[in-house]
Amino acid sequence: MNITEIHNINLLPYDQIERYDIALKNYVLFTKIDEKIIIALSSENLSSSFDYLSKYDYEYEIIYLDEISYEKLYTKFLELKTDKEMSAIQQEQESATLDDEEFSVSEFLKVGNDILTSEESAPIIKFVNSLFYQAIKKKASDIHIEMHEYKAEIRYRVNGVLVKHIELDKNIMFLVISRIKVISNLDISEKRIPQDGRTQIKISGRTLDIRVSILPTFYGERVVMRILMQSDDLLSINELGFPSYITDELEKVVKNSYGMVLVTGPTGSGKSTTLHSLLHQVVNEEKNIITIEDPVEYKSNEFSQIQVNNKVGLTFASGLRSILRQDPDIVMLGEIRDRETASIAVQAALTGHLLFSTLHTNRATAAVTRLIDMGVEKFLISSALLAVLAQRLVRKLCNKCKEEDHSHASHELFRLDDGNVIYKSVGCKACNFTGYAGRIALGELFVITDDIKEYLKGEIDDNSLLKLAIENKMIPLQEQLRMMLKNGDTSVDEAVRIGIK
Repeated sequence: MNITEIHNINLLPYDQIERYDIALKNYVLFTKIDEKIIIALSSENLSSSFDYLSKYDYEYEIIYLDEISYEKLYTKFLELKTDKEMSAIQQEQESATLDDEEFSVSEFLKVGNDILTSEESAPIIKFVNSLFYQAIKKKASDIHIEMHEYKAEIRYRVNGVLVKHIELDKNIMFLVISRIKVISNLDISEKRIPQDGRTQIKISGRTLDIRVSILPTFYGERVVMRILMQSDDLLSINELGFPSYITDELEKVVKNSYGMVLVTGPTGSGKSTTLHSLLHQVVNEEKNIITIEDPVEYKSNEFSQIQVNNKVGLTFASGLRSILRQDPDIVMLGEIRDRETASIAVQAALTGHLLFSTLHTNRATAAVTRLIDMGVEKFLISSALLAVLAQRLVRKLCNKCKEEDHSHASHELFRLDDGNVIYKSVGCKACNFTGYAGRIALGELFVITDDIKEYLKGEIDDNSLLKLAIENKMIPLQEQLRMMLKNGDTSVDEAVRIGIK
């Protein structure tokens, strides 16, 4: 029978049929013709269909469709199934809303056509849109999509920690990833090699840049989307949460006309945010400011920004060389990674440029030995380096659910008396069951004083340099963390997670 011969054909809501997914896999479709339920079978797959039907006591009339007609009806059923599952996801997200006064997901999906498309959105498009909406609402920095053997999972990085958002059927996630590729101008058919792209979304009147990275894994492609903020969202150096003695000293340091200021710490410790805050501290019409970054995380209209592109040979080193021919006053270098970049950066700082950059070291004083390891002469470091800020972002305990930690091991780990009251995380609805609400910036500022310069003329030892820095009024990170524990601001578990003890 040809499907065009049937009049008034309607799809039967799939939740009326027991084990609907298995019926589809066995080429059995349930439909309505003139309000009468009919079973439609494919003439090409009758064996599987009858094997399935033999297990149930359905008393519906059976019709046989040719391959093309069956395929058309099957496609309609898949659309119905996907739409139903997307609606369930929307309801789940809406029920998870913490603040009823905020936009609900269903409202966003009805009126949020300012994002990605102005046309009526299909369920997959709506779901991808809601991913971005939820990420902004939860203040997430990254969206992770991971494929596993039997399911797919979406997680958000909130306050530096991944939090599970939702699980989905793998077949639906393939469609979600395809949609992400489309809006990022990536090859939708290429699934064998990594791909990197960018997209821009407009949501609630704000425009956001999204950096997209796609990596093939054993069970399917893995996607990570980094949300890049605008400079309008940037806090000033005084608003980042550092103590006043650090911000006051930094303000003095950045008034120098030349020299090098470094920010150190592990990935995700807020180095780029601090650097851009420092840049906005010194920006004015009289200064020529150029940055080279990988990637450009905060777009600004107040200075020129260069994106590293290794494919065409635009590295930190080559880019920095070119910048120095552009008559800059202030240069921001995203990261010092190798000997060549370190050498050029130090020379730039010595020849009348104020240079900001980052290094991956755990302590502020370790930046000196890292530069020496990269081949920079000690006398050049003492002349060029102005200050080093080592920083961390520590999650703050939720005041509504934190509990006292009476563990002797926790007190002993940070050399605290058992009489000191410290707290541990629990988790409640207010903090999304994480136990933490927001983050606090910790920093140790190592200023290159005359005493330090004199010390750098001889043999350098990390421990001796640290002691000398403390004698010069540097408060080490672990001391600040002990104070946070005593004040009940964070937990021992969080202190151990960020690697300070």
